[in-house]
Amino acid sequence: MASMRVHELAKEFDMSSADLLDRLKDMKIPAKSHASMLNEAYVDKIRKNLEPEIRARAGALAAEEEAALKAEQEEAARLRAEEEAARKAAREKELAEREAARAQRESARADEADAEGEARTVRKAPTAPSAFASLEQQIASEKERVEREREAARARARAEKAAAEVAKKRAVEEALRRGHKKPAKAAVAPEAPKAAPAPAPAPAARKANFDSLLSQIEAEKQRMEAQKSAMDAARKAGRGAGKKGKKGGHQVVPELEVQSATPEDRYAQMAVQAEKLQRDKVLAEARAAVEAANTHEGEGRRKKRKEKREAEARERAELEAIERGLDPSLVLDDSVVEIPQGATVAKFAELLGVQPNDVIKRLFMLGQVLTLTQSMNDETMELIADDMGRKVRVVSPEEEYAVVYNDSEADLKPRPPVVTVMGHVDHGKTSLLDAIRHTGVVASEAGGITQHIGASVVNIGDRQITFIDTPGHEAFTAMRARGAQVTDVIVLVVAADDGVMPQTIEAINHAKAAEVPIVVAVNKIDKPGANPDRVRQELTEYGVIPEEWGGSNMFVEVSAKKNLHIDDLLETIILQADVLELKANPDAEASGFVIEANLDKGRGPVATVLIQRGTLHTGDVVVAGTSYGRVRALVNPHGEHVAEARPADPVEILGLNSVPTAGDEFRVFEDERDARKLAEERALRARLAAQETKSHMSLDDLFSRIEDGKTTDLNLIVKADVQGSIEALRDAFDKMDQSEVRINIVHSAVGGITETDVTLAAASDAIIIGFNVRPTGKSRVQAEKEKVDIRLYRVIYQAIEDINAARVGLLSPDIVEEDTGIAEVRETFKVPKVGTIAGCYIVEGEINRDDKVRIVRDGTVIFEGTMASLRRFKDDVKSVKQGYECGIGIEKFQDLKVGDTIEGYRIKEVERTE
Repeated sequence: MASMRVHELAKEFDMSSADLLDRLKDMKIPAKSHASMLNEAYVDKIRKNLEPEIRARAGALAAEEEAALKAEQEEAARLRAEEEAARKAAREKELAEREAARAQRESARADEADAEGEARTVRKAPTAPSAFASLEQQIASEKERVEREREAARARARAEKAAAEVAKKRAVEEALRRGHKKPAKAAVAPEAPKAAPAPAPAPAARKANFDSLLSQIEAEKQRMEAQKSAMDAARKAGRGAGKKGKKGGHQVVPELEVQSATPEDRYAQMAVQAEKLQRDKVLAEARAAVEAANTHEGEGRRKKRKEKREAEARERAELEAIERGLDPSLVLDDSVVEIPQGATVAKFAELLGVQPNDVIKRLFMLGQVLTLTQSMNDETMELIADDMGRKVRVVSPEEEYAVVYNDSEADLKPRPPVVTVMGHVDHGKTSLLDAIRHTGVVASEAGGITQHIGASVVNIGDRQITFIDTPGHEAFTAMRARGAQVTDVIVLVVAADDGVMPQTIEAINHAKAAEVPIVVAVNKIDKPGANPDRVRQELTEYGVIPEEWGGSNMFVEVSAKKNLHIDDLLETIILQADVLELKANPDAEASGFVIEANLDKGRGPVATVLIQRGTLHTGDVVVAGTSYGRVRALVNPHGEHVAEARPADPVEILGLNSVPTAGDEFRVFEDERDARKLAEERALRARLAAQETKSHMSLDDLFSRIEDGKTTDLNLIVKADVQGSIEALRDAFDKMDQSEVRINIVHSAVGGITETDVTLAAASDAIIIGFNVRPTGKSRVQAEKEKVDIRLYRVIYQAIEDINAARVGLLSPDIVEEDTGIAEVRETFKVPKVGTIAGCYIVEGEINRDDKVRIVRDGTVIFEGTMASLRRFKDDVKSVKQGYECGIGIEKFQDLKVGDTIEGYRIKEVERTE
């Protein structure tokens, strides 16, 4: 069980941080705020004390939840019953209304059937059967029902009027048709209705003449002209007939023509037009219905295809999340918002879609005063998002720019294994590699220890093995972690005469975190004190169990110095690689990791990379972190120029524009513009992050902070030959106690110490640390002029010791109390105008006049202050030694009693050692 913060424990107990702090105060457990750290013992004590209350609260909450759930279910059942009853009543009401409307329609149809029989015969013409007859009838019936219900009253009047005028209209029409030929027989016009059935086909002929609106207009013009001429002829005939007889004035045909010709034609036209519009509308609606049905069918197919694509995308995203080591549920959850690491307050609010003021208020409540442009740490972002009821996932820059490759099984081909040698310092890792490679690398290492990660290739017959040597010193934790991330098999070197050491345990943890199999090489078996069985026994405590003991780890006893059993170790490595079935796609664009990077004076930036996928060629465009460039040359571990590098090959790349960071992922781009854009974007974000987390300050700011009693800073500028050494020094400095003296690395880079570095050190009051580099040009003269301290080192131990000494020198001194003597009060005297004087006997040490004193009564301190007087007999003295009597007056304290003890002490400042 690890230590926990107060707010984490409060969340576990479903309590607020304030309530938990009150309970901690009652339990006398020190905690200042919600962010205070509680050790394991305090956590156990808190859980033990709060367990009954939490259980009781959980039981009460469960009962309340159960009651609330039951009430909610009953209310839901009641509402459902009410809704069902309401729906049933509405359904019955609607059915009743429909029956009434249907009865009314049937009655109206029966009333109109006789009156409109002849008009319907005139208006309707036989139509050919249609494929949409059923649909047309349904639509026409529904339209007719709505229209008739809306105009029920007017329909009856219109039907009666139409029935009354039908005979007259037909008579007038027949009379007009014959008038211009036989006007003398106009008197018999009233008998014309009896001969009406003869010209019945006329409406069908007229209907054929109104196929379009233009034909209707033209026919209307012709009709009006014909009517005008017929009217003129009728008037002349009427005047002639009036002269012959008295009853000539009863020839009303012209008047009927004038009055009824227009209504007749208008009603006929309306009937034809209404029928045509109705037919066109029904057909259009039928076509739309058929088209809609076809569209829905197409939409169904498209919907299925869309769902299939979404399912495939989710499956791919889940696989990518698993490959990245992430929780697929968080990655696939649409409600989870991804926040980049180090996001500002404004960016955080924008991604969550909330007001920045809401975020700033919560930051104030957490005791953090941040502006919109300042960055938030991961824990703060998660706390604020949780308080807002939102889910967030903080995305690291590596994850944000990471690319997951999915190769088909057919494209994968066997590749050589990558083996990392790990173990404690001075256990013989590099010596073992020397025995394998038959080289003398150890002789070139400063101090006899490995300072960098090295990669080499060893050919065993027709098989290739790539070895990566990692340093064993604890300062190179990050470098060893990188070695575990890019490896397939780990060779754990343990000295048979030394056993398991701290860095051995750390290497095991790295291997388990990377899920990489371990092959143990028990080295130095030729030494007199070697005990391989003890090594096996110690490793079983950390989960590394030999195969012969029923475990899964292979052990090989070797001696690098005398080349014993080296072949057995190589065979074991190849066997482990065969079990893993290592494969890669060599035909894709290359990608991998940067193992090491440095700045070469003659060749420029040089990056040692390990190819993990694809084939790297000369001329490819590469992006590695914030660096990019076109590969000018590829150099293998033997110093030979090669044209290409395949999976598991370590090579040096020349041609980058800057030195990348060790551990960066590199990949090949087709277009150099895309590579430059990505690298510049990464560099811009890195600069913005560096500005937001600015650690160094000016001299004025530094001195003002020291005068205010605030944290003292020790600023450093670190220059080294390779990037890995900078990381090692940074990791060592971060492990130092920085509660009072904060160590700031204001600048770090690969290369020699330049004049710019000296200028920066002078401006920031920094010390320059050079690791395996020297001052260049006039930098040393400028450093002497500016009085900048430059420290040069070859071994990392010395650099760490010197920085630690400088840090301790800046620590504030400890304030301690030094006891000087003890006096026992044996008598008290009242002196006028002076007060109470204690007659004392010095029982221990020496009491001085300038000492501070404390009055102790029955083992309890009742007063602390200073002495008003110290006398022997009538003389004032500076001090009284043990065994002598004296009189002591205490300033501002008169309640002295016999038996009290007066203790004298001094306050001293002691220089801190740590």
